[in-house]
Amino acid sequence: METADPRNSFPGGREGPFLGLVVGVIGLAVLACVGPLIDLVGRLDQLPVAFWTMAVLAVGCDARPFIPSGRRQTSAVFPSTCFTFAILLGWGLGPAVLVQAVAVAVSGVRLGHAPWRTTFNAAQYACALTAAHLVLRLGPGGLFDDDRVGWTDVLTAGGATVTWFVVNYGLVSTALRLRFGGRWWPAARQGLPFELLSTGSLLLLAPVLVTAARANAALIPLVLVPLFAVYRMAHLSDEQVQLAALDPLTGLPNRKALLAEVAEQVHRHAERVARGDRGAQVALLLIDLDRFKNVNDALGHAVGDRLLVEVGARLAEVIGERDLLARLGGDEFAIVAGGLDGVAEARELADRVVAALAEPVSLDGLPLDVGGSIGIALFPDHGEDYATLMRHADVAMYDAKHRNDTVAVYAAESDHNSAERLALLADLRRVLEAGPTGGRPVRGGDGATLPSRLAPVDGPAGGPAPRVGEPGRWWLPRRRQRPTPVHPDELLNRILTGADPVRRHGGVPEHRPAVPTPAAQDVAPPAGPAEVGEITMYYQPQVAIATGEVVGVEALLRWRHPRRGMVDPEELIRVAEQSAVMRLLTYRVIDDVVAQLATWSAAGITLRAALNVSVRDLHTGEIVDRIADRLAGAGVSPERLQLEITEGALMADPRRVLATITRLHQLGVAISLDDFGTGYSSLQHLRRLPLSEVKVDRSFVLGMAEDADDAAIVKSTIELAGALGLRVVAEGVEDERTWRLLHAAGCDAAQGWFYARPMPADELTAWLARYRPLSPVPSPDAEIPRRHAR
Repeated sequence: METADPRNSFPGGREGPFLGLVVGVIGLAVLACVGPLIDLVGRLDQLPVAFWTMAVLAVGCDARPFIPSGRRQTSAVFPSTCFTFAILLGWGLGPAVLVQAVAVAVSGVRLGHAPWRTTFNAAQYACALTAAHLVLRLGPGGLFDDDRVGWTDVLTAGGATVTWFVVNYGLVSTALRLRFGGRWWPAARQGLPFELLSTGSLLLLAPVLVTAARANAALIPLVLVPLFAVYRMAHLSDEQVQLAALDPLTGLPNRKALLAEVAEQVHRHAERVARGDRGAQVALLLIDLDRFKNVNDALGHAVGDRLLVEVGARLAEVIGERDLLARLGGDEFAIVAGGLDGVAEARELADRVVAALAEPVSLDGLPLDVGGSIGIALFPDHGEDYATLMRHADVAMYDAKHRNDTVAVYAAESDHNSAERLALLADLRRVLEAGPTGGRPVRGGDGATLPSRLAPVDGPAGGPAPRVGEPGRWWLPRRRQRPTPVHPDELLNRILTGADPVRRHGGVPEHRPAVPTPAAQDVAPPAGPAEVGEITMYYQPQVAIATGEVVGVEALLRWRHPRRGMVDPEELIRVAEQSAVMRLLTYRVIDDVVAQLATWSAAGITLRAALNVSVRDLHTGEIVDRIADRLAGAGVSPERLQLEITEGALMADPRRVLATITRLHQLGVAISLDDFGTGYSSLQHLRRLPLSEVKVDRSFVLGMAEDADDAAIVKSTIELAGALGLRVVAEGVEDERTWRLLHAAGCDAAQGWFYARPMPADELTAWLARYRPLSPVPSPDAEIPRRHAR
């Protein structure tokens, strides 16, 4: 639908300043020009032919002004400027104001201006002419009264020219500022080059025109030649602008044109929003073609280009007359639609686009099936400028792709790259690039200093790298330790060096790593928080249920931000996962975990450490090389390291992930399938992958004592993994009854607050020194809840 030009109506709700300017300019023009116009009435018949010739040309030329492409008319070129300024120089203010008023009235009718707007434009020109006339009066007077024109006359005419331009352009810019809001100077500066080139050229022709008129009135029409040159110059400049705003392949507007259109639509609809009118919203639809890359790869870019042209033609058929369709590059298109009442109308347009793309495109007899994903952002709900609307439409479009949907409207909860998150990502990069920090004295949870024979010389630093979607599981700080003598306590030595009782596989012994699924309670560490702005690794013990021996640890990432406090691990992983910072984080984790294992070995502590890796890292073989290099450099056996992967990571790209996992297994690094049962569970994963362990997700473990369904899932998982020769670890063990139920079900190991909360590496060492194994004994409350028949 076509939207009326808002410049023809007063702004609702804030008309005071703007109306004051309009009334003030009109009043000032009347006061300044009423005298000269009255004097002109008695001498109209005395004006020479040259004046009447200029007056006719001024009115005639303004009947067809040049308007640059676009829907705004603020940069229109009015040739009457040249003639009326020449009349001011030759015959004074009255004749110039009269001719200019008539020319403005003619152009106003031609362009459909409202009466008040035409009156304001005439008054604006009258004020500019009056100001220029005052400057001319500062000169010697009678600028062209004789045949000699001195330097003083030239300077006076130049000053009058500059004054006319400054007053006229200043009034127009101020009116637009009061009418539509925004900052005055940026808006005025944007249109200044074009005005200087077009209007400035016309003004500079005026003295030449007056000089020619004094010689012979027949010379005046000759000025039409340079006027045509100005017109043509503006026209060619506008053509270049138009070509720069077109996509060369499809002929559709490009990104530059889209930016201008969104800005124009926002200006047009801002008033309606302020007044609460209907049809006040603008929709930006971002369209990304599906399967276009397949066409390019299979049939070549020439066919792909023909497909884009056909798609562009189809989309052009479904949009409204006042909507804009643009191609942004590649297989991305955008539509701007104004005058909408809400999301429903935007979705209707999107549905028409979907229907247009649903029909196969036939090229050379081959039907090509190309769909699309569409993201929608609305002004003013989702943004009030091009950059914000485009970014939010992009977020919605990728949300649609992620949900395997065709259309999605922007929702803040889907925006994983907000300004706040981008700032958080930048802070994370700085923390990682700063590297690990030095250690501090090792103290236990009770505040007691750990005996020097067990306390490492250097404190931990650094932090691990989480995995995809895995909130806060992370790794070790780098520490250097001197070898420590064997502790005299025989029981403590058994705790620290005992074999893993949960092993089921033959061959090399494996040690269970600890990589917890962070719960809400994990957000605040129990003691020894990290220094402000530092990443610290916390570790949660994994304990063999049958014997009570500590067989491994899981590492969790903790970051206390200088302003935000303890950052939620889930948010941290979500922010880092889609950027190159994830790789920095992963490498930092690998380095710190291996260094911590070496430190523990030097202290006589033999534990297996688990770490999580991003699915992005599993897509390349670089992580295998990194782990192999660090293990060899630190002298740590690969069997003491374990990686935990999720089922979602497997499904992202099974072929490449399987290749990486196989290399890690060949290296001797154990693989654990984490959060089993919550993702794309598939028994063939357990059969085909080189797994050593299955972790039962905490969501099932936490409820198994009360929920028969959860208990059945846990028990079935334990039995299945046991039949396949895999260890089973339950995470989220929070109470004694759950611990006993897991023992009764045959679970190998457990981790959770029932044993210990996550703690820094130094506190873990102190905790190990105090820990005494605890084995469950049969009890009546250890019976697995039974499901009732349904």
